[in-house]
Amino acid sequence: LFGAPVLIEALDGAGVPEQADAAVTTPRRTIGATALVGTASGAVVGYLPGVSAAVAATVTLPAVPEDDGARGFLIATSGVNTSNTVFALFALVALGSPRTGVLVALESTGVPLDLPLLLSGVALAAGVGFVLVPWIGDRYLRTVGRVEYAHLSVGVLCLLLALAYLFAGPIGVGAFCASALIGLVPATFRARRVHLMGVLMGPLILGI
Repeated sequence: LFGAPVLIEALDGAGVPEQADAAVTTPRRTIGATALVGTASGAVVGYLPGVSAAVAATVTLPAVPEDDGARGFLIATSGVNTSNTVFALFALVALGSPRTGVLVALESTGVPLDLPLLLSGVALAAGVGFVLVPWIGDRYLRTVGRVEYAHLSVGVLCLLLALAYLFAGPIGVGAFCASALIGLVPATFRARRVHLMGVLMGPLILGI
């Protein structure tokens, strides 16, 4: 619904745009307010079934200043994802119901639901990411920027198809292709793809 359509649309794209200076130009007050809204949205979504972090990020859009749209959205999304990770763990321990795909996989491994240990893992991952992203990010973008973007998109699409086949066989490939076609529809009507997350509500209502 999301990854494949974006890759298909990127086939004729210009690739990674020129990167500006790494200095943060967004005012601290704006960063704090936007991150706070994202954090609150992520916390609420962490307890709600069938509502993803992408939906929470969309809810935060009115709080993002118009003159700082792209950067503000990234700040809000970061707050949403971090908060959602933490509060989804709370929901898993308290309600016994995983709210994200990662937690579904975690639960299937039979790992003991030791909340302090799990939260420590989240904090450790956040700390490592905080240190590594600025250092690796620029190098990664320079490397990807040298690759022909169409070839890169096709390569990732092939990888996703291979994974769909490995995990679910021909049915998985069929579902992947069908969802990719559906994911191309919103952009045609200038709508947001986040509305496609409604696909989760039917199975939840039916208890599947």
